[in-house]
Amino acid sequence: MKGGSQARSVTGRLLYAQSGGVTAVINATAAGVIQTARAHRIPVYAAHNGILGALREELIDTTKETASAIAALKHTPGGAFGSCRYKLKSLDANRAEYERLIEVFRAHDIRWFLYNGGNDSADTALKISQLGQSMDYDIRCIGVPKTVDNDLAVTDCCPGFGSVAKYTAVSTLEASLDVASMADTSTKVFILEVMGRHAGWIAAASGLAGEGADAPPHIILFPERVFDEAAFLAKVKATVERVGWCTVVASEGIKNHEGQFLAEAGTRDAFGHTQLGGVAPVLAALVKEKLGYKYHWALPDYLQRSARHLASKTDADQAYAVGKAAVDYALAGMNAVMPVIVRTSDAPYRWKLEPAPLTKIANHEKKMPDKFIARDGFGITAAARRYLSPLIHGEAPPPYRREGLPKYAALKNHLIVPKLPAFHT
Repeated sequence: MKGGSQARSVTGRLLYAQSGGVTAVINATAAGVIQTARAHRIPVYAAHNGILGALREELIDTTKETASAIAALKHTPGGAFGSCRYKLKSLDANRAEYERLIEVFRAHDIRWFLYNGGNDSADTALKISQLGQSMDYDIRCIGVPKTVDNDLAVTDCCPGFGSVAKYTAVSTLEASLDVASMADTSTKVFILEVMGRHAGWIAAASGLAGEGADAPPHIILFPERVFDEAAFLAKVKATVERVGWCTVVASEGIKNHEGQFLAEAGTRDAFGHTQLGGVAPVLAALVKEKLGYKYHWALPDYLQRSARHLASKTDADQAYAVGKAAVDYALAGMNAVMPVIVRTSDAPYRWKLEPAPLTKIANHEKKMPDKFIARDGFGITAAARRYLSPLIHGEAPPPYRREGLPKYAALKNHLIVPKLPAFHT
C-alpha cells in the first residue's frame, strides 16, 4: 500500500486546519484544498484557529463561501480561518484531547483531516491517525507542508519559504542601496534580523542580493555556526574600510560559544521554545562599542512572512499544488503521509510532488548543510545559490483596488452549530 493507502468509499466531510505561524501563501494551499474537494463534491469544514477549533468544535462551513471568495485565497496573506500555536502533548500525557478530536470527527462525519503546518503539525496528524485506528474510527490524516523556516525534513523546500526568501533578498538589496547612498556621512553598518531559530535558510536567501566580496550582504550569520565575536568584528571593520559600509543579515537564533542565544529574552512561547528578544540590537551595540561605527538595524518580523505583494510565483504555485495533492491523497485512501516537493532539475527548475510518510517528517529538522555555507562562515556558496535561486523566481502580485491597495479575500467564516458539550482547553 503506497503511502499507507487503502481504497475506501468517498463519503463524509473533510476538515482542514492551519497551524503555527502563517505565511504569504498558506491561503493558496487552502484554496487548493477547497477547490479540489469541491470538484469531488466533498464538503469541507475548516477549523477556526487551528487545532483549537477542532477541539472546541468551532468549525467553519466553507460551503457557504462563493467560488470567487475561495479563488481569492490564492493571493491573500495571513490565515483565512485562523491559526494557533498549540502543541498537543503525547497520547499518554493527554489522551483526552485526542479522544475529543475523534468525538468531533465522529459527530460531524469527518473522514479526512488535513493539517497545514510544520514539524509539530506533522506530529499531531501522525498521532491522530494512530488514535483513529485504535478507536476504530476511519479517519485519514494528511500533513500539508508549510513553514517559512524551510526546516521540514524530506521535502526539497517548504511552501511559504520561497516568498520569505524573495522578500529577504529584495529587502537586503534595497536597504543596501540606501545605506551606500549615505555611508560617507551617515550609517556605516546596517543589520537586518530575520527569522530562523535553528536553521539559517532565510538568512541564506539574503545572499541572493549580490555576488562578490563587495556586494551586499557582506556578512550572513547562521544558527548553524557559533557566533565568533572577534571574527565578526574583524569582518565588519575590514568591509567598512574596503567598501565604505557594511550590510549584515543575522538569523534570530545565532548562539555564542556557550550555546546561549545572543537574543535570549528569558521567556518561552506556546510550544515551549525559548522566546528571543532581538539579535540585531545586540549586534548593533557591539559594533558601536567596539568599532565606534554609526549603525541602523531593522527587524521585519511579521512583514517578512506576510508580504504577499512580493510573493514568489514558484512558492505560490507549490503552495496551491500541495493543497490539491493532499486532497487527492486523502481521497485515494492514503493515511499519515504528506505531499513533499521533489526537485528533478536545477536549471531549468523542475519539481514534482510525492507522498512521504509522516514518520520521516514529524519531529525532524532540516538545517543548512555545510556545503551551503562559505568556508569563513559568513556567506553562501555556489551550491546554495543554485538551490535557493529558483525558489524566488517569478512574480504573483495580487489584484489591486482602485484606491491602490491589494484586493484580498473577505470570507464569511460561518460556524456550524455544535453537537457536543463544550470542551475547555
